[in-house]
Amino acid sequence: MKTKDIYLAGGCFWGTEHYFKQIEGVVETEVGFANGHTVNPTYKEVYTDKTGFAETVHVKYNPDVVSLQFLLQMFFKAIDPTSLNKQGHDEGTRYRTGIYYREPADLPVIEKVYAEEQKAYQQPLAVEKLPLENFYTAEDYHQDYLDKNPDGYCHLPLSLFEFARQAKEKK
Repeated sequence: MKTKDIYLAGGCFWGTEHYFKQIEGVVETEVGFANGHTVNPTYKEVYTDKTGFAETVHVKYNPDVVSLQFLLQMFFKAIDPTSLNKQGHDEGTRYRTGIYYREPADLPVIEKVYAEEQKAYQQPLAVEKLPLENFYTAEDYHQDYLDKNPDGYCHLPLSLFEFARQAKEKK
């Protein structure tokens, strides 16, 4: 099976990861920290907002099952794209929203979805769209956090997880 990657920062990575795990065609997720300026940061360091990192989910998907366009459309359903450095009750630069890509060929798709989304808002979107500079995996206890802690904190409503499970791309 061939897979592709995209890195999505949608606020607290616990809920963002759990959301994307529900989508058909997503084959693997991993939470971590993207596009900061220190080496191998810990959660405790990122939490200070002094490292420049965003809590990010590495989404590995099967492009024969789900497209990048559909994943990005789903991403925008799970965030407030006009909120700068804040999602739900979580505030700080580590909670900023972003789309980080490795493949330059992904940029036209990102730009298209971003432009379509922008039409729904008068204010500019606060979602970064940048090449992935770096990504460091978060500590083990953060991986699959809401699977391990079903009653754990999440800024996303439970109904959104069910929405993601039911969502199907029209091809």
